[in-house]
Amino acid sequence: VGGLGGVGYVGYSFYKDKFGSAPDYSGSGSGSVEVEIPKGAYGYDIGNILKKQGVVKSVDAFVSAQNENPKGKSIQAGVYLLHSEMSASEAVKMMVDPKSQNLLVIPEGSRNAAVYEKIDAKLNLKKGTTKGIAKSKASDLGLPDWASKNKDIKDPLEGFLYPAAYSVTKETKPEAILEKMVSRANEEYEKVDLVGAAKKHNLDGPWQVITAASLVQAEGKTHDDFRKMAEVIYNRLKPTNTETNQYLQFDSSFNYLNNQSKINIGLAEIRKNKDPYNTYTQRGLTPGPIGNPGNEALAAALNPTKDGWIYFVATDGQHKTEFAKTYDEFLKLKDKFDAID
Repeated sequence: VGGLGGVGYVGYSFYKDKFGSAPDYSGSGSGSVEVEIPKGAYGYDIGNILKKQGVVKSVDAFVSAQNENPKGKSIQAGVYLLHSEMSASEAVKMMVDPKSQNLLVIPEGSRNAAVYEKIDAKLNLKKGTTKGIAKSKASDLGLPDWASKNKDIKDPLEGFLYPAAYSVTKETKPEAILEKMVSRANEEYEKVDLVGAAKKHNLDGPWQVITAASLVQAEGKTHDDFRKMAEVIYNRLKPTNTETNQYLQFDSSFNYLNNQSKINIGLAEIRKNKDPYNTYTQRGLTPGPIGNPGNEALAAALNPTKDGWIYFVATDGQHKTEFAKTYDEFLKLKDKFDAID
């Protein structure tokens, strides 16, 4: 943007010297205009797009304003909500403000069910539209070769709708957004050694590393918990574990299969459920991820603590998790949880 923007500015200076100031609107404009700036667009390109859509009066005025604004060269590709007939300086000011972008924000740990609902709402689609498209087109959205084909997996895209902010327009199709999310997940996962992590922690390939990371994300209350939570998972999976005998016993997995978020779940309810995602009745990891982990949860799954943690309790019921190395220590933590009014 800086290079070509500078060239554009030279052109503007010549224009100004010969003809006077470039045509420009005054004020902040009116109404709402959705503008998409593609990747690789430079100052003059951006000005052209804005002029064609009635946002600014001339390309030269925009290029000048972009160069005069200290943040002008930081304008990125994306979708912006601007106004009609804005002064060039106001347009630039608005575009360097993140709030002007029309973004779909997916929080870390979001389950796919919630992501599908967000997409439907953002695009004003009938509820269930995106979920249906995801189900019918999952194999066409760019999943990596190592993605599991396990028949017990609830949603093959779970763990691949990467938590981030995505630009959308009114014309964006759900499958296009899903494809972007899967592509972003692939990019992030390629940055780390998933194969090496799987071998190191005796997992069956990258798929299980992502699954472990999703459990870390779901059970960890704070980022400080993540590495300890990852160690709990790996310690419980060990064949030598005689404390829980390879049962993870995570409420988050039971909540996932029931699409709920309960803190107190009756043991009778849990024990009668034999679903593969119920880690109280099924040994080992869930068949697939139970959400979309962020970078920190993934990093924790790759590099857990090595302190001997095997138990944990959310002692305040919501925000605080405490860890224990023995069953007796666990019982003391459980007493703290049971004492909550």
